[in-house]
Amino acid sequence: MSAISDIQITNIDGALTSLKDFEGKVLLIVNVASRCGFTPQYEGLEALYRRYKDQGLVVLGFPCNQFGQQEPGSDDEIKAFCRTTYDVTFPVFSRIEVNGDHTHPLYAYLKKEAKGLLGSEAIKWNFTKFLVDREGRVVRRYAPTDTPEKIGRDLETLCLSP
Repeated sequence: MSAISDIQITNIDGALTSLKDFEGKVLLIVNVASRCGFTPQYEGLEALYRRYKDQGLVVLGFPCNQFGQQEPGSDDEIKAFCRTTYDVTFPVFSRIEVNGDHTHPLYAYLKKEAKGLLGSEAIKWNFTKFLVDREGRVVRRYAPTDTPEKIGRDLETLCLSP
């Protein structure tokens, strides 16, 4: 894989697209779930998106059901939950796997570029976050416990610089 923009993704409505649509943007990529203790982070993620979208930030949510079966719904159910419970307006995609034999190519790329604690590539839980700069470089990996408010401090530099 030569660049993150080459990776194909399926949106929550089932349409195949690619990350090329987000070239030149700052990306915050998150594996999300609707029945997780970290689910209230949707509110903070949406707040970040609304605050910085005009400066080029796009939050990308990728539902995953690999951790405690905390995202069991269909894409339509996930979409409805995000909109009605947290008024999510950032892009949410079709459910994927982030670990194992069926790891989505996006997460294979992210994990290789930004390893976790002690050099581990595995995603440990829902709401692990990756920050990607405007040139498509993965600049940071955040633990599920890292709140959107904490991440906001790192966005100041990336979003406010051209």
